[in-house]
Amino acid sequence: MGLVETICIAPVAGAPMQPLTQVEAIVGVGLAGDRYATRSGFYSARPTEPGAREVTLFEAEVLDLLRSDFGIGLTGAEHRRNLTVRGVQLGALIGQRFRVGEVLLEGVKDCPPCEHLQELVGKPVLEPLLNRGGLRARVLQGGTIRVGDALGAAERGQRVMTYGRSVGGVQGE
Repeated sequence: MGLVETICIAPVAGAPMQPLTQVEAIVGVGLAGDRYATRSGFYSARPTEPGAREVTLFEAEVLDLLRSDFGIGLTGAEHRRNLTVRGVQLGALIGQRFRVGEVLLEGVKDCPPCEHLQELVGKPVLEPLLNRGGLRARVLQGGTIRVGDALGAAERGQRVMTYGRSVGGVQGE
């Protein structure tokens, strides 16, 4: 099972990400106070799948890889995704329902890096983050997400790929 290490939102496009200890996830909207929830994000005007900008997730292990293999230090606030999680392979969650604490999410699509991200962080992250840019998810059941919350399967029998193994998970297990 994975864990939420960092929660960040930005109030408007290009603004620095603000770390939080908790945030409210709202069905059909996203994270309270975030630029995409208020439709003021850099890509807000571009069409995408419904809910594809409500919540974005990033693997903490990728931050470790950037540091060790590429010499690039990037924090949980710099990568511009809302949730930094450890212990879960996010690509396996595309098309899957999963829980982050009390919130039910559904993985919509990957979240590849872009030149805008590289410009904002001022570091050469575009190439190292190819196929490692994170996950976009929609909120199916709202609630509060907190740092330290578990990330796991939404339904009994569903598998969530973690680093090194596949685990079944049910909230409360």
